Amino acid sequence: METPRSAWNREPRAVKRLSRERIVNTALEILATEGMEAVNMRRVAQALETGAASLYAHVSNKTELSELMLDRVLEMAPVPDPDPKRWTEQISEVLRNQVRVMTAYPGIARVRCQTITPVGPNDLLQTERMIAILRAGGLSVRQAAQATDMLCLYTRAFAYAMSMWTFGTIDRDDHVPSQREQQIREYMNAFPGEFPNMLQTSELFSAETAPERFDLAVEMFVAGLTYLAARNADRPANNCPTQTRR
Repeated sequence: METPRSAWNREPRAVKRLSRERIVNTALEILATEGMEAVNMRRVAQALETGAASLYAHVSNKTELSELMLDRVLEMAPVPDPDPKRWTEQISEVLRNQVRVMTAYPGIARVRCQTITPVGPNDLLQTERMIAILRAGGLSVRQAAQATDMLCLYTRAFAYAMSMWTFGTIDRDDHVPSQREQQIREYMNAFPGEFPNMLQTSELFSAETAPERFDLAVEMFVAGLTYLAARNADRPANNCPTQTRR
């Protein structure tokens, strides 16, 4: 006669091995659905059905976890090898890709805004290749490095600002302005004729107008970079641009 299965002879359940990769992926899942403020060691451990202490064998603290998350996100926005014939298109694509991946994980851009140095290998590689693309277009190494810094500062700030529409003080569905915005508008209305332009701009800044604003910024950046490249071409003594490959 066959005996019924009991807790004593049950086969052990397969347990997924804890790793840094699983921790980072789980943290990104929490970020995408709950926002950056929800990401902490305790919450990630809970999602992994383990104790927070077990995570420290793979990740030192929340700061390191945040940097690992950012570097994983940047890995989703690869930067091509420089092509002198397409350098303006390439740098535009790089900026759009950076914003695309960072806005997919609202708040992650804040991690990069809190430091002036790259936070991981993918961050380093993106910086290196952006400089290479700009040098391929005719900028000096100094110009390319400073321009890359400026471009990255803008994409991070833009992506972080966009995260407010998802997990910030703005109601994304009803477009209800925050209390602070209402106070500012009331203040300007209290002084007729003092803020005629500012009072017309509130409708120009929303989730719907974000692509338009970003396109304008990219257009302005590329125009400025093209001007620098053309100016350098008229100065043969300028530092000759070189290309770097992975």
